[in-house]
Amino acid sequence: MRTGKLGFVICVWILFTIESCLCRFVVENISLKVSSPENLKFSYECAVANFGIPRYGGTLRGLVKYQKANPNACNSFSDDISFNTKKPGDLPVFLLADRGDCYFTYKAWNAQNAGAAALLVTDDKAESVITMDLPKLDSKTDYLKNLTISSGFITHSLGVSIKKALENNDLVLVNLDWTEALPHPDERVEYEFWTNSNDECGLKCDDQLNFVKNFKEVAQKLEQNGHTRFTPHYITWYCPEEYVSSTKCKSQCINHGRYCAPDPEEDFSKGYTGKEVVVQNLIQACLFKAANEAGKPWIWWDYVTDFSNLCRMKDQKYNNECAREVISLLGVDIKKIDECVGNSEADTENAILKAEQAAQIGNGTRGDVTIQPTLVINNRQYRGLLDKNAVLKAICSGFKETTEPALCLSNEIETNECMINNGGCWMDKIANITACKDTFRGKVCECPIVDGVKFVGDGYKHCEASTPLRCLVNNGGCWESVKEGRNYTACIDDHTKGCECPPGFKGDGVNGCEDIDECKEKRVCQCSKCKCKNTYGSYECSCAADSFYLKEHDICISTKDASTRNGSGGFAWVFIGLIAIGVVGYIFYKYRVRRYMDSEIRAIMAQYMPLDSEAEVPIARSTGDI
Repeated sequence: MRTGKLGFVICVWILFTIESCLCRFVVENISLKVSSPENLKFSYECAVANFGIPRYGGTLRGLVKYQKANPNACNSFSDDISFNTKKPGDLPVFLLADRGDCYFTYKAWNAQNAGAAALLVTDDKAESVITMDLPKLDSKTDYLKNLTISSGFITHSLGVSIKKALENNDLVLVNLDWTEALPHPDERVEYEFWTNSNDECGLKCDDQLNFVKNFKEVAQKLEQNGHTRFTPHYITWYCPEEYVSSTKCKSQCINHGRYCAPDPEEDFSKGYTGKEVVVQNLIQACLFKAANEAGKPWIWWDYVTDFSNLCRMKDQKYNNECAREVISLLGVDIKKIDECVGNSEADTENAILKAEQAAQIGNGTRGDVTIQPTLVINNRQYRGLLDKNAVLKAICSGFKETTEPALCLSNEIETNECMINNGGCWMDKIANITACKDTFRGKVCECPIVDGVKFVGDGYKHCEASTPLRCLVNNGGCWESVKEGRNYTACIDDHTKGCECPPGFKGDGVNGCEDIDECKEKRVCQCSKCKCKNTYGSYECSCAADSFYLKEHDICISTKDASTRNGSGGFAWVFIGLIAIGVVGYIFYKYRVRRYMDSEIRAIMAQYMPLDSEAEVPIARSTGDI
């Protein structure tokens, strides 16, 4: 079906081929920003597909590739074609495919199996972007439950421009941005789930029932803690007045043709009827109303799961009696439910179902709800797989940033994309530092801050410490060793990169540093009476008991024999004499200075008080008038 943004489409009522209604279908878009080549730099429109898992709240940057041998991506890609990133720093691949020849979902399935991170389908004619929808769910489309790749639809003109750039060997880099796909105005998310009590409509019914069962615990936690406001809805149609008495209307409608639902078997005579489906939908809507008024709206999730387990069509228990038993088990006042449901045979309006029909009509940014199941989050229709984690991620992206509940940061939603090839981000394996950050809004390649040290770079291929404190972070990724309580390191703290073995070691400073045996290499202790002993990172040089070693001159000096070294016999005595003279001079100097200081102090004090050795000098005082 071709649809235009804010445009109208013909919604054919499958119950009656005699009438159609105009419906407003809104295409949900995200931003596609081209950053290379220069002539294509711009932000373009890209429609979110109604399948796979959109990265709500996040972004994805990738490199566009196009396969001329398989332009429509309708055939599986051969083993020698892989779009998987092979090493850190490799950008994810966005496969560009032409529209036509097979289902959109099958193109996405082939792209996903080949390792692409996203699929971009280009239109085959000039028109507004459309929503790529699901095909009929049957055994041939069973792969849809495993389809997780993000997909978008772009215009014909953009597709042509990208192909030309690729033909010119230009690097085409794009960024898909889902951060504004769903609004996030405050600290509470409001969402609606348009569903159906029918459990015999094939894979579609199975999928929504499984979703309710899997999502129940998460939904109740969010609701009980006040983080969300949830409302279930049910689609109904009306029967044209001139056909109210027809067999089709009577078997599928209540309240004199006002509220109708499709016959489960579409035979209008056997098995359960659409009329019974409408009644059970109404009971579920009324139970939610009663539970909500009692301050416990989350009971709806318990009722729907219990009803689907105990009151199944295939067990011939899909009826009011079974529904009443489930309601009583949950402790809900059955009288309130009966009053809300009213008389389904009466020629009167039902307030609940009338409100449901009004709610189907779109308002503002939300289009009409015409498909079941449909999820609406903050008044925007959710696109993508009806999966617990995918929906939770979308709901979490609806919170105002930094106000997300703890559940949004838990393992319920974290898929940890950084575990696979480090998310394609920069990583220092030696220092075990990574630029990959995994959040519910998606993987981000951002240079980290480690122990107060900020790393700078693009986050994909390069990050380096911005301060000279890099050695505090995993020793800067350099070699280090601790021996006998002493630390040895190859990290140079006054640089932002590089490792260099310290003195006494050799090596590259990264993979290791090896101790240099200075004695073996005969670099030191070369005098005749020197004895060399190698130590870790250094050496020790010693002489005989009656000698001492002078490292500066690499000689042993004897304290007894003046002829220790080639004609320099008096050197030791001269050296000792100089030391003695120095000591005597220091004592004399210290004595003279002290005497001088003492005399000065005595002279100053004598001006204010007599000393023991001096007579008191009388001081004349004036006695004249002032």
